[in-house]
Amino acid sequence: MQTFNSDVEAIDSLKDAYTRLDAEIGKVVIGQQEVVKDVIISIFSRGHCLLVGVPGLAKTLLVTTISRVLGLDYNRIQFTPDLMPSDIVGTEILDENRQFRFIKGPLFANIILADEINRTPPKTQAALLEAMQEKAITAAGKRYELGQPFFVLATQNPIEQEGTYPLPEAQLDRFMFNIWVDYPKYEDELLVVKSTTSDSKVELKSILSSEEILFYQELVRRVPVTDKVLEYAVKLAVKTRPNSEHAPDVVKKYLAWGAGPRASQFLVLGAKCHAAIRGRYSPDIEDVNAVATAILRHRIIRNYKAEAEGISVESIIRQIMD
Repeated sequence: MQTFNSDVEAIDSLKDAYTRLDAEIGKVVIGQQEVVKDVIISIFSRGHCLLVGVPGLAKTLLVTTISRVLGLDYNRIQFTPDLMPSDIVGTEILDENRQFRFIKGPLFANIILADEINRTPPKTQAALLEAMQEKAITAAGKRYELGQPFFVLATQNPIEQEGTYPLPEAQLDRFMFNIWVDYPKYEDELLVVKSTTSDSKVELKSILSSEEILFYQELVRRVPVTDKVLEYAVKLAVKTRPNSEHAPDVVKKYLAWGAGPRASQFLVLGAKCHAAIRGRYSPDIEDVNAVATAILRHRIIRNYKAEAEGISVESIIRQIMD
């Protein structure tokens, strides 16, 4: 682990690390630069991500690639209707000496891919979300700490909702980002098809160690933020609440519920990290706006009028920022 004389030097190092991470991931994941950026920001901010997109858009490949270039342990959990909490947390067994021994489940890794999280019952969803919040799990009355860093990336299919268990708003709030993964551009899809239908193999290098990731997570927390930017971030979250005196007309007209204080915290943390990976030593309002949509998208609830008129959450967020 390299030592730095000041946080300024460390931020320069973080910018360089992000550039190398982006380039290395780009060898495999083509045309999803914004998604990659948000996932990396979430990792350095100690957050978790919810990826929403139709099948076949490289969501699983993205997580696998990020775990490889970060040199972290990775487990994929396929969420199904019959998945039980013990299947992901772990369970106690009676060994040959008639002693109970805890067998760790797949949650004991640095990066967890919770594939199609809305296809498993609420009890199993709650077990995962407890681990996300507490960085620990409880089994048979004992608490087990999870390894650090710990990052959950959950996926959802927005098309097929039959037989699913939608995440309640209180559980959605645990995710820092709700990232929409869209279809690639035509030029990018050409490159994807060309690279995946040949026998060429890509060798990925490990860019960061777990110790370096933990250091950069602490560094992001130390990035200074001016009162002006802090007030802007908090006011942005407050403006989404229909009963607030700061709420604009579009919010009072189209929203039933707004974002809570956790949104304000993530707006500031996300802005700090967004500035740092660009080599800037303090965030500005543009950094807040850059992360605002992915942070607010799953925290505000439209009313019936908005749904009837086809007013999207993204358009409401844009009007609030404007």
